[in-house]
Amino acid sequence: MIKVTRLNNKEFVVNAEMIQFIEETPDTVITLVNHEKIVVKEAVDIVIQRIIEYGRSLRCMPT
Repeated sequence: MIKVTRLNNKEFVVNAEMIQFIEETPDTVITLVNHEKIVVKEAVDIVIQRIIEYGRSLRCMPT
């Protein structure tokens, strides 16, 4: 899960594994695999970095 901010400044989390693609139009729009679109304040590069950090955290979890 990654934390992002809606345009109304409300923070929420989205399942990074459900993200299909991200685009800047100029707002950042996250499209999920179910075709739901979410507009967030963070730039695409920041969202990508959070997704990378999320993936790394999964691989580093102790079993």
